[in-house]
Amino acid sequence: MRQVKHMKPSEGRHSHPSIERRTIRRTGVSFGLMYSGFNGEDVLIGDGSVVDLSEGGVGVRGNCPVQVGMDLTLFLYVPDEEDPLFILEATVAWTTGPLFGVALKELSLSEGDRMRAFLHTQSVGQA
Repeated sequence: MRQVKHMKPSEGRHSHPSIERRTIRRTGVSFGLMYSGFNGEDVLIGDGSVVDLSEGGVGVRGNCPVQVGMDLTLFLYVPDEEDPLFILEATVAWTTGPLFGVALKELSLSEGDRMRAFLHTQSVGQA
């Protein structure tokens, strides 16, 4: 069983100016993920943790550097789920050291439903 660490409002927040452009509130979480993409020369494969999540984006602390504009595929190891949440298309929106944010493109109906259910569970648990 995987556990989610609920973060205090001050944890996991960054002063990077581009983060403040968010239009959808993100939920602070902590669980594993893998990501892959192409950096123009090589296939990139990294892992790390999700630090915040919304229906429109994911904040990541990763072990493999990415570049703004890079397209990634994500596998989110959502707690209490047997299979990872699969996000075929996401684009890196900002980077600051090992931290980066991705904007989600289109999710499949089933993956979108899974994400919304997880986010709802988290918001109810934090209330």
